[in-house]
Amino acid sequence: MSVRKIYQYPEPVLRKQTESITTFDEKLKKLVSDMADTMYDAPGIGLAAPQIGESLKLIVVDTSKNQEDREYKAMINPEITHHEGSQLDEEGCLSVPDLTAKVNRFRKITVDYYDLEGKKQSLTTENRFAVVLQHEIDHINGILFIDHLSSLKRNLYKKKVKKWLKQK
Repeated sequence: MSVRKIYQYPEPVLRKQTESITTFDEKLKKLVSDMADTMYDAPGIGLAAPQIGESLKLIVVDTSKNQEDREYKAMINPEITHHEGSQLDEEGCLSVPDLTAKVNRFRKITVDYYDLEGKKQSLTTENRFAVVLQHEIDHINGILFIDHLSSLKRNLYKKKVKKWLKQK
């Protein structure tokens, strides 16, 4: 389909309240396809609708078994309904360039969501894929991974971004 612009911190759309999706139509399927193309082009392993300027509760995540495949799952109105344990894992974000950091997340989660046909689904996963889902679900709730960092690391990054913006 088409690759869309990825909005970067501090763009306001990344913090905006998102709306639940109630219409499962061709327009939604095209948006999902555009999101997948954008995610793979970046390249990334997950993308949330706010990252491309759409304030909707929609994420796509890579489920490929190897790099040649391009398999992904669209999750509409995803919500974490159960969680347990914790893990510390390295994260980065397409909307927060030039920063990776260790973030504490749940080790195992259950996510309820709708598929592209509007059927309710549930997925229980753990480890790295659980981290990816939590990261993307945070996006639809206006939360960026830098919000999970210490205030010192977050403020250092904010200063770096302000410097970049002044240079532009």
